[in-house]
Amino acid sequence: MAQNRSDKLKRLVTVQRHLEKMAEIDLAATARQRREVAETMDVVVEAINSLDPVHRSFSRHYSGQYGKLQQQEQMLANVQEMHEMRLVRERAKGDRMEDRMKEVRSAEDREAADDSIYDLIDQHIAYKRGE
Repeated sequence: MAQNRSDKLKRLVTVQRHLEKMAEIDLAATARQRREVAETMDVVVEAINSLDPVHRSFSRHYSGQYGKLQQQEQMLANVQEMHEMRLVRERAKGDRMEDRMKEVRSAEDREAADDSIYDLIDQHIAYKRGE
């Protein structure tokens, strides 16, 4: 079965939209991880500032943990920025492909209309010759 060009482009647009959705999922997962790290950082800060003697004895451990959480948060911020750029890039590709698909489909529709008009003209000429 021969497929026209617009159908092939439609399949590519579908694949591109799937890639865009995957980028959205990756971005959402990174944002969730950042929220979890921020919540953990808040808990550690509360423990450091606590007047409870148990927490005071672990203040050195808490400050080390807070430093690691800061590094992890910075790394996740960079990863999130990368995912945001990827999402924008995938979305732009999909939009361009979809626009191109619409242009091709329009051209195919015009060609089909022209062909049907030519067929009608040919039939009319053949009918006139037969009279």
